Amino acid sequence: MRPGRPGSNRGPATPAQRTSSDAARPASVPAAVPSKVSTTPQIQLIPASEQGALDAADEAVDLLFDSGRAPGEVLVLTTGDPHPWAAHELSFGEASYWAQHDAGDDVFYAAADAGRASGRPVVVVAVNGGADDAVAQLLPKAMSRAGVLLIVCGDPQRINSMLTAGV
Repeated sequence: MRPGRPGSNRGPATPAQRTSSDAARPASVPAAVPSKVSTTPQIQLIPASEQGALDAADEAVDLLFDSGRAPGEVLVLTTGDPHPWAAHELSFGEASYWAQHDAGDDVFYAAADAGRASGRPVVVVAVNGGADDAVAQLLPKAMSRAGVLLIVCGDPQRINSMLTAGV
């Protein structure tokens, strides 16, 4: 399990991203904001059941780290229940939760309808529930937030029908 996830060696009361200051951010963080270049991100589909979509998204994040992606380059969105890490962080309050987003130095987990979540080079969507029309509306928004790569974890038939219809 990667550091920073619930259940890791890092204690839940003092996550690393809570204590870092802007001055301590690595130089690569500003590059995490996608440029305004009109390129279409690559779309990758990871087959998973609705119940397995969160696990598939977590595995995708781990693979991104293994390939050299920095944590601050990744946004994870969920269409159903919130990711356990988002629920954990929200227990500290909305201000603290969104301060982590604004710091941009770690993976940020949010509900698909969190309009405040800004784009990052890589967006991972866990299709772990939600109505088809809501998920269909999310996919183009998720693509617009992804700078270079959109990874969608869920039922391939469901997702492909939505991608061909609206994205």
